[in-house]
Amino acid sequence: MIKSKINKSFIYLISPNKIKNNYFYIDIEKMFKTKKISFFQLRLKNHSLKDKMKIGKKILKICKKNKVKFIVNDDPLFAKKVMADGCHLGQKDMDYRKARKILGKKIIGVTCHNSKKLIKKAIKNKANYIALGAFFPTKTKLVKYRANIKTLKWAKKTTNIPIVAIGGIKFDNYNKLLLNKANFLAISSYIWNNKKYKPLEAINKLK
Repeated sequence: MIKSKINKSFIYLISPNKIKNNYFYIDIEKMFKTKKISFFQLRLKNHSLKDKMKIGKKILKICKKNKVKFIVNDDPLFAKKVMADGCHLGQKDMDYRKARKILGKKIIGVTCHNSKKLIKKAIKNKANYIALGAFFPTKTKLVKYRANIKTLKWAKKTTNIPIVAIGGIKFDNYNKLLLNKANFLAISSYIWNNKKYKPLEAINKLK
């Protein structure tokens, strides 16, 4: 039996909370051209719907051009309106079944934290992927749940649904998750708040 190679397009890139200027679009286009990014999630805080639509349409165009899946955080109705490829649901967001009715066959990913119960529920609902974490400390958002490699290994044995690892992932810890068969790594702060490297340089460090 041939062992499967680590997915080279393993990055699930999450946007910063605010998009302030056009350099952002130049940066993501450059990063997409590395072919390391499979998903891009738009997660905006304190933007009007009008601004979100304007930003979303620009990102959708760049994603389509580079064959990156465009995912919207939390909001299935906005995901449908902006014609995204799908939506990511946290446990406090819209009910999965309601979201599925809105989005039809589009991608729906579900946050399962570190919970076997939530993983089983997502499997039953036929989610397109599950997100586990946080695996490491992160400043991106308040962390209530911590996952570990044991949880990841259990999930891999339990389901074939792709698993996205989240939480504090950066250059000095990302490889451990790939070696333990996480399908994708959700990365945000390491890219956008990196004091040492620019976004493209930070992406290129991940091989």
